[in-house]
Parts: sequence; C-alpha cells; structure tokens
Amino acid sequence: MFLQPQLRALLRDGAQGVERHDARNLQRSWRKFAAFAYVAEQYGYRYDGLSTLSPKGSPNPYFAFRRLPDAPERAAWSARHYPAAPEAGPLPGMRPGGSRLRPLPEVRHEVDLLHARIMVDYSRTHRRRGLIALLVLMAAMLIPLSQTGFSAPSLLVCGAVWLFFAALWLTGLAIARRRYTKYSRVLRDSGVD
Repeated sequence: MFLQPQLRALLRDGAQGVERHDARNLQRSWRKFAAFAYVAEQYGYRYDGLSTLSPKGSPNPYFAFRRLPDAPERAAWSARHYPAAPEAGPLPGMRPGGSRLRPLPEVRHEVDLLHARIMVDYSRTHRRRGLIALLVLMAAMLIPLSQTGFSAPSLLVCGAVWLFFAALWLTGLAIARRRYTKYSRVLRDSGVD
C-alpha cells in the first residue's frame, strides 16, 4: 500500500541524481522496512542511519539513504531485470506475489543485517522522546490543578497519572535498551560496525 509511493520517490531521486534520499517506515513492520532498504540498495541507495530531517525524539523518524558511486549502473540493472517494479511488479531480491517485501533465502542474511542496523538506530530515539512527553505532561497537569485548586486529592490524582506515564516510559526505555543490546550483538557478531 505504501510501498509504491516510497519506491517511486526513491526512483525519482535516483533519476535526478539526489545524493541523499530520506524515507520513513510506512510499512508497519521494521522487517519490511529493512527489505525496502535492501531494494533501495539495488537501485543505488544504501541505508545510512537516522536522517537529520527527523526532529529529536520523533516516534516515526526519517532514515537516510546515501547514493552509491555506482548508482546509475545499479538502477539500470534493476530496471532492466525488474521493469514492472514501480507498478507493483516483482522487486529485486524479494519473492513475487502477495507481500512484495518478503526476501528470497539468498538475501535473507543481508536483510537481517539491515534490520539490525535500523533497530539499533531506532532504539536510540526512545530516551529523548519519552522524557519530553513527561515534561509536557507535567506542564499540562497544571491546567486542571489551576481549575480545581492545589488540594491534596487533586495533587495525588495528578501525581498518580504522572507516575503511571513515567512507569510506561521507563518500561519502554528498558525495552529499547534490550533491543539495542540484542541488535548491537547481532551486528558485532557479523562484523558490522
């Protein structure tokens, strides 16, 4: 559903010789986004981490793809072998039909490494995002407190609400750290920086 516009934007940037293509994960799956990153590489753009377009702590950040030196040759090869890709046809390295972002067995390892890189980069965005939300929530709670007064029951309710969201943030932070550690280990074991 979102793949066609993303692929067309990538091909348009490639045809114009743009040095950096920025994309968000619109696939609703990090594995599918990693498969998209593999396809992007077949058209001359290599995954390059978080984009500078993303606001710090964005829950849906942009990811950068850098143009490879041999991008025109890669794009020409892919266009020749997969001419129907922009119109919902088969994609380089992906199984035909159904979900078009299912890697073939021979490229599964490369897609898994891209997935690990993306997850490491994405895991680093959690800390600031949640901290900003907690600070905004604290400021937003002053509005109902100013209406009801700073009585003990209203302070307790607001404190309980804030603590609930702080616990959610800490849980998310723990999950992000565990994810970061897991995928960093996968990359380290594969010899990827």
